[in-house]
Amino acid sequence: MDKSWMHSDRRSKAYEFGVEAFLNFAVENLLTTTHIRCPCVKCVNLKLFGVGIIRDHLYFNGVDQSYKNWTFHGEPWEATTNASRNVEEDDGHSRYSFVSEEIDMDDNDFGDFGSDPYEFANVIGDGDQPVYPGCRKYTKLSALVKLYNLKAKHGMSDVCFTELLILQGDLLPEGNTIPTSMYEAKKTLCALGLSYEKMHACPNDCILYRKEYEDSTNCPTCGISRWKEGKDSILKEGVPAKVVWYFPPIPRFKRMFQSHETAKSLTWHAARKSIDGQMSHPADSPSWKLLDDKWPEFGNEPRNLRLALSSDGFNPHSSLSSRYSCWPVILVTYNLPPWLCMKRKFMMLTLLISGPKQPGNDIDVYLEPLIDDLKSLWDGIRGVYDAHNGEYFTLRAALMWTINDFPAYGNLSGCVVKGYKACPICGDDTPSHRLKNGHKICYIGHRKWLPINHPYRRQRAAFNGKPEYGTPPEPLTGEEVLHMVEDGDRVCWKKKSIFFDL
Repeated sequence: MDKSWMHSDRRSKAYEFGVEAFLNFAVENLLTTTHIRCPCVKCVNLKLFGVGIIRDHLYFNGVDQSYKNWTFHGEPWEATTNASRNVEEDDGHSRYSFVSEEIDMDDNDFGDFGSDPYEFANVIGDGDQPVYPGCRKYTKLSALVKLYNLKAKHGMSDVCFTELLILQGDLLPEGNTIPTSMYEAKKTLCALGLSYEKMHACPNDCILYRKEYEDSTNCPTCGISRWKEGKDSILKEGVPAKVVWYFPPIPRFKRMFQSHETAKSLTWHAARKSIDGQMSHPADSPSWKLLDDKWPEFGNEPRNLRLALSSDGFNPHSSLSSRYSCWPVILVTYNLPPWLCMKRKFMMLTLLISGPKQPGNDIDVYLEPLIDDLKSLWDGIRGVYDAHNGEYFTLRAALMWTINDFPAYGNLSGCVVKGYKACPICGDDTPSHRLKNGHKICYIGHRKWLPINHPYRRQRAAFNGKPEYGTPPEPLTGEEVLHMVEDGDRVCWKKKSIFFDL
């Protein structure tokens, strides 16, 4: 296919015809018009957009002229000599161990460098190439990772980092391989990472601009524009008013099984046995056993994943006066042993919801892509390679728990967490009392959870002036909660949680 248009003037007819031919080629080969990698000089095939947005990017930003082999868009990959190199581990240690030490990655993170083998071959070459002729301590890749760590640690701007790279290149001997710009450094390092999706969202948390709303410019619910409004009240077309970053978990789960040690650890729960009768791991919990009993075909495969979801808001700025609230959503894999499941490299960031205000009860809107992937994981992902057993299998996963504080619990579950009916266990029978002078609501029924002969039950003056003879209520089952929500009980429940879709 003719690619000479990539070097033509963006105002010329040749460039215009070339862009249309490229987009038609991509749609025909990828069979999609909504999730195509953008090859402009800013996105460099890292971001997915629809055809219309990619066309605009190619005209506004220009095409990345170094993208000569269109492997991301259906063109067959041309093998290089580097791709045939042996990348097996030597003496039990990865050849890229220096990278894992620098950025706290596990060996499994190098099991699959995305879907582009051309990119993989380049990374292998950078891992072997010395930073300058005769250097034995650093390769191009290891030096770049260390420099990038300094940038992240000390908050360098992209301009500052570019100038530092230029200075490093001047200080090192002739023939050094240090990149001369942040753009070149990012292209090298991107092969180590995983893809992410940058989704536009309504500023009022009504929708995500995906699926049927992919090409919409206004929110169908509130009518507000998709684009950011400048100080002069003029819309900045192409600049989203609100953004959410989504990091798909399925490719990362596949990578975990491509590491021999991690794949072995993911079945640790099945090999262990509780000898003291105490709950020392979530596998000893009633919820875990209930899942195994209710869906035996799921429980009989120890490689199927049991997950927990955690979310809360935090202020990313150092100023305590700022009310900016950013919400990460993290998945935890409980198949792993207790000494591994809470390590940073196994806590999987899946969503990053930008502020400035918290999503509140509308957090379900942002969870939609994650719920879609969790549904796919429950149905099964075929062709996942298990490096420990040396075989392919169908991977399934189930979301079993959420980890959050009480206000976030209300946002995720839809339960009322303040007012007279704030207890999710007691519901309508919550023993609440409004203080006469303080005008606040207090909850005084906690003694009913004590043993029946506990002395606190008979004390009056220390509590509300009455003895407590009640028994604790039984927690509601999921079916009972769903029935209440669908029947329109808005006293104890604010909404039907998106987790019911699972």
